[in-house]
Amino acid sequence: MRSRVRVLLSVIALAAMVVPGGASASKLSALDKAVAAIGADRLCDPAEVHADSVSGGHEETDLRIRKGARDTAKDPNSVAPSSTTGREPPPPPGGGVQGGNIPVYFHVIQDSNGDGNISDAVIAEQIDVMNAAFDFSTLGAGESWTFTLAQTTHTLNAQWYRATPGSGAETQMKNALHEGSMDDLNVYTGINNGSLLGWATFPTKAGGRGGANTKDGVVIANDSVPGGGVPNNPYNEGDTLVHEVGHWMGLYHTFQGGCTGTGDSVADTPAEAQPAFGCPIGRNSCLLQAGDDPIHNFMDYSDDFCMFEFTPGQDARMDTQYSAFRLNK
Repeated sequence: MRSRVRVLLSVIALAAMVVPGGASASKLSALDKAVAAIGADRLCDPAEVHADSVSGGHEETDLRIRKGARDTAKDPNSVAPSSTTGREPPPPPGGGVQGGNIPVYFHVIQDSNGDGNISDAVIAEQIDVMNAAFDFSTLGAGESWTFTLAQTTHTLNAQWYRATPGSGAETQMKNALHEGSMDDLNVYTGINNGSLLGWATFPTKAGGRGGANTKDGVVIANDSVPGGGVPNNPYNEGDTLVHEVGHWMGLYHTFQGGCTGTGDSVADTPAEAQPAFGCPIGRNSCLLQAGDDPIHNFMDYSDDFCMFEFTPGQDARMDTQYSAFRLNK
């Protein structure tokens, strides 16, 4: 039902917007240019970002940004296209899984004055959004992933509330609050800085306390949960967490590598030159490649109302990555 409503809203929105024309495959997006300009300030070296987690224990991070920040955001996973972008994941080891249940530890970080609180009812709604997004029963292959709330914590800490990717505050927060192992999902809320919507760690072989990497997990803006933030917030249906958990499960952006190379290492997501913002229905930014841009995919940057799907190929990749790097780790 949610998908049908979103398609209807997309058609309505189309009447009020100008759909950008196809971009040349040889040109980088404004976001790519901004990332290229910051060079050494990237969160991860490009070679490490594009290698699968089997390459080692480097803390790989990815994020989602608000459209107002698209020209200046430091996105470590949007770089110049290359023929070596992305590698296919290794086959799952013995005991690999297709779908399953993942416990969720939800850590609500609040400012020192209490700002940023999220109610139990909203957290429950966010879990429902996750379960709907990872329900693959309609894909005709594979099994669904489900998420069960294991614990909720509330912490007052101004520095943690404003933590940024790779910062000391992020490390301190996660080391103090992380629960479970690599196959448990830790979610942290906060980052009320106006540009970042969230970031996540990719699957990794790095170990730590209790066999888990305590830096592992997902951080999201507290106003990205269902009903969060000001009225007409285009990112308040809970899909930021869906997007970031996609990364946590091993998915790249749909616009990974632009129009060249192996892209996101998933065969059934059409190539895309740059992120989609808003809901540009019918956009085809890679004219030499088949298919319109996958703007409705959870791994793009579209507004929440526009995002409502994963593909069978993404489902298979998540199964492989979770089995190889998270299951029983």
